[in-house]
Amino acid sequence: MTQPDLRRPPVPWYREPWPWILMAGPAIVVVASFVTLYLAVKHADALVVDNYYQEGLAINRVLAHDHLALQRDYRADVMLNHDRTMLRVRLTGAELPPALRVHFIHPTKGGLDEVVVAREIQPGLYEGKMQLAATRRWDIDLEDSAQTWRLTGDWYPGDDHFALGPSPK
Repeated sequence: MTQPDLRRPPVPWYREPWPWILMAGPAIVVVASFVTLYLAVKHADALVVDNYYQEGLAINRVLAHDHLALQRDYRADVMLNHDRTMLRVRLTGAELPPALRVHFIHPTKGGLDEVVVAREIQPGLYEGKMQLAATRRWDIDLEDSAQTWRLTGDWYPGDDHFALGPSPK
């Protein structure tokens, strides 16, 4: 049996490596949680639609807009210039309005949405100015200025021409 060395005084706990090694894990977790909290507050994700509950309640009204476009047999050909600053819409159907509202809706970032007002320059031909952010895809809603009917579709930048029609849901 070995005898303890009585000539050497005992080492205080804070000079031993094992307490520090054992405390390092929880300390790292606490620091990481504060970093996560900072990132969550600083870079909060915005909702695409702020009032999603009211949007859900209004779905029947929106479907009625789609059915009215279907009844009036509206069809639209949308053309864009190469730098996407000018929009031209050729609309066919009954009772053509004097102006159109074209909603460019980003699927995930509500802050990028844009509404373009296109005025009639010839019967059935509308034109409007716009400035869109560069992205891969847009949802498009086209409606009259009174918002009584709408046409919907998708647009993938790179296509300078696309067609919209009523969704028969």
